[in-house]
Amino acid sequence: MDVFPGISEPIFRLSAFISILVVLAACELWAPRRKLVASKARRWLTNISIVALGSLVVRAMGALAVPLVAVAAAIFAASHGWGILNMVALPGWLEIVIALLVLDLAIWFQHLMSHKIPVFWRLHRMHHADRDIDVTTALRFHPIEIGLSMLWKIVCVLALGAAPLAVILFEVILNGCAMFNHANLRLPASVDGFLRLFLVTPDMHRVHHSVLNREHDSNYGFNLSIWDRLFGTYVAQPKGGHEGMTIGLSQYQTEDPTRLWWSLRLPWKPLARRHEPPKDQPNPNVKRV
Repeated sequence: MDVFPGISEPIFRLSAFISILVVLAACELWAPRRKLVASKARRWLTNISIVALGSLVVRAMGALAVPLVAVAAAIFAASHGWGILNMVALPGWLEIVIALLVLDLAIWFQHLMSHKIPVFWRLHRMHHADRDIDVTTALRFHPIEIGLSMLWKIVCVLALGAAPLAVILFEVILNGCAMFNHANLRLPASVDGFLRLFLVTPDMHRVHHSVLNREHDSNYGFNLSIWDRLFGTYVAQPKGGHEGMTIGLSQYQTEDPTRLWWSLRLPWKPLARRHEPPKDQPNPNVKRV
């Protein structure tokens, strides 16, 4: 499917992904929010390898059967008249707005469930095991979780009857916003305060990666900040401040999460009870490893 004349959907998405990644990586060098505690080179190699594996899983799903990717599901729904939006007559722009809002809420709900249901948390904790948070953390999702997420999006697209263009825009926006709000980027307080009225900012999402339970179980949004405010899961700032807070999971404050094979095997490791770190635990953020 061509998004614009002569520009196919895969090329459009890949171009947007690379452009946003490069811009945000440069911004992180120019205005970093925190000092990193782990080897950046090793983390980047692992996190980019993980997203490459996840992309292969999604492409394999699309090659094996249709509609096993969200855009194909949208085309299928449109051609068969499936979904709510295909049963009503609305202006095209309004259908796109509704689809973007509903799909964003669906991803917020999926993220919430990935924390509340143990079998999903086994997969999702690989994302949270990262001891630093930067633009590549947005890419660090287990390939199995990526596949399950795609299945959930397909169900939502078929039920809603979202237009193919809306699905493409949503996935590009979701990916771009996730990289933005995971970025190790310092924004002026006034800019952050204004943006988070509408969007999830880096400071807002960083709270979600805290080792503290109350902070870890908050701020589930990737795109719009309204859902956490609406459902009472919004926490404005971390207790220890953004420079002093500990990122990751308290039981994995080692170099292990920077290793690819360890990260991929994490879902099969025993679930440890999440707990608050001891008050006298040294802060690993005080020096660079």
